[in-house]
Amino acid sequence: MIIGSNELVMFLKNYPRMYRQPYSMHLLLGNCMFGRQRETELVIDFLLGTKPHSGEELEVLPIVGPGRVGKSTLVAHVSKDERVRDHFSQIIFLSDHDLKCEKLSLLVEECAMECQNCALNKDGRLLIVIEIAGDLTEDAWNKLCSASKRHATNSTKIIITSRSDKIMKLGTTGVVTLKYLRKETYWYFFKTLAFGTNDPEKHPRLAYLAMEMARMLNGNFIGANGTAFVLRDNFDIDFWCKVLAFMNRVIHKHISKFGGSPSDLLNQNRPAHLGRMYHRSLQEEVPNITLQDVMYGSAKTHGKFEVLAWRSRIPPYHSHVYACEILQEPKPRAAKRKRFMRNGVMLS
Repeated sequence: MIIGSNELVMFLKNYPRMYRQPYSMHLLLGNCMFGRQRETELVIDFLLGTKPHSGEELEVLPIVGPGRVGKSTLVAHVSKDERVRDHFSQIIFLSDHDLKCEKLSLLVEECAMECQNCALNKDGRLLIVIEIAGDLTEDAWNKLCSASKRHATNSTKIIITSRSDKIMKLGTTGVVTLKYLRKETYWYFFKTLAFGTNDPEKHPRLAYLAMEMARMLNGNFIGANGTAFVLRDNFDIDFWCKVLAFMNRVIHKHISKFGGSPSDLLNQNRPAHLGRMYHRSLQEEVPNITLQDVMYGSAKTHGKFEVLAWRSRIPPYHSHVYACEILQEPKPRAAKRKRFMRNGVMLS
């Protein structure tokens, strides 16, 4: 393969360089965690590193950031890494509900015992991932630490994700802070997904509409993927105008009712109406009706039902589902014809 490579290089030099990105770039971005390479390596270095510490001190890494910035996606992506899988005997995922459970100590004990039984050459190392929205109470933290120290090995490590900066004090080896992408970076991400194999420079009107949508999405990765998926499926300016008008209407209605956009209120821990959207794991059944079916009018159904908004192709491979309701238009009531009397006879 090496023989003759010089001739190949000289041959390629005769062709002009192509400065545009490949038409398949949207496929690459859709299958990777965009813009989080540095944070990924920081978390992996923490998990695989060996830090000398005194006694039975647990190593804790807090990951903080606003809502829907990608904290859970980052942890899920790291947890799927082969190096991390080979390093730990077991990975436990805990939520707010688990921390409030009276059987928290028993849960950690069972996982630790199972971890030690299948340790093989991993020394029974245990990784505990805690995903919470707000603060972690001192009582719940003390229970978790006590159970971990009592049943797990010295190699146990803990990752905590939250929107609250207060969990930063629990860290023993620094903090990973996630922020929304810079506007230019987020625009590149959204533009690439929305246009797919089309060149935005050849569609300036669509590019303008897409830029307005990116501004409204305000750095939301789920919103970017879901919206771009719908736009790419219908490359028509009238349709894109309808999507932009719909987003405008939702945001202005929310501002008039709650005093701010949904994303801003969410990050300020203020009341916000986000609609019923939730995710399902790779093993769970997802709806056959998609969001496009509803928007295009091809969904022949009424009443309450679920639709598939977007299926992620990176860990944790969640399918994002909306709860919808289509109401039947009321049938127009026939106007009553006036009747009047003539010579004592009712006429119509």
